[in-house]
Amino acid sequence: MSTYRAFEATGVHNLQLVERELVEPAPGHVRLRVEACGICHTDVLTIEGLRSDPSQPLVPGHEIVGVIDAVGAGVTAWQPGERVGVGFLNGQCGECQSCRRGDFVNCAAQEQTGTTVDGGYAEVAYARASGLVRIPEGISAIDAAPLLCAGLTTFIALQQGPTRAGALVAVQGIGGLGHVAVQYARSLGYQVAAIARGKDKEAYARQLGAHVYIDSNSTDPGAALSELGGASIIVATATSGASMNPLVRGLAPNGKLVVVGAAPDPLTIATPDLIFGTHSVVGSLTGSSIENEDNLAFSLAHGIRPSVEVMPFAKAPEAYERMLSGAARFRVVLDAAA
Repeated sequence: MSTYRAFEATGVHNLQLVERELVEPAPGHVRLRVEACGICHTDVLTIEGLRSDPSQPLVPGHEIVGVIDAVGAGVTAWQPGERVGVGFLNGQCGECQSCRRGDFVNCAAQEQTGTTVDGGYAEVAYARASGLVRIPEGISAIDAAPLLCAGLTTFIALQQGPTRAGALVAVQGIGGLGHVAVQYARSLGYQVAAIARGKDKEAYARQLGAHVYIDSNSTDPGAALSELGGASIIVATATSGASMNPLVRGLAPNGKLVVVGAAPDPLTIATPDLIFGTHSVVGSLTGSSIENEDNLAFSLAHGIRPSVEVMPFAKAPEAYERMLSGAARFRVVLDAAA
């Protein structure tokens, strides 16, 4: 095969199926045959023209699972035939100041899969070897794909503070990120409060492992958490700053609000809500490739799986629209073999 199919994004809200020439991986990179690619809300950066130059064709998608079929010069730790994943971070350089201090997530020279370099809405993908994640036996490509982003993001967020087993931890939003965050929090041994709008998600939240459900339509979630003694960590996954504003008041002393939902509107927090109780608000991006392997191993050991809707590769535009509508329950995954 000398070519492969890929969906290119150009301009605003324009995905086109094209044939691309198959090339050898660059030094330090690998080429893989894509098995599955999850569709994440962050894909809007590419498809809706929110990147630096939307006129340049780019393949979206950063929840990629595939099999290596070629390695570039200098790659010694990875071999053709290995089953791997690629997440949002496409691999650290190992040379910048952040890398030299071991902070690989904040590498200054790190590309973003599907946002600054081509991603996984394609039959073939390329990635830096330092960004690869080994996929363990026992987990399918369809299930592993969303865990590489939605899973890792929330898994790392829940570890942003020294929280004792049995402490109250809250997850705001039971969607693409939140539905796996509840599973992680329960498996980590916390008392889990799930926060969402309306009563319709309560049964599912409890099925995922929530001990308490808070309907933010009828109850101030900060006040409700405070009545429970306060949460050591609140992971905010909703794409709304306004919905996060009351949460700080629901923190326990020294508690943290960890923001992982990228919202268009700002957070507005009263300074006394930070000062009294020594509360803090932090952002959390994702994790490194080796932390992603930890994440997959933990998920496998505890039976954590995303709720997915599978669509064939050829229907990538429809799959993206399904994600964008908010109707998906809860992650849409492209199956390259379908």
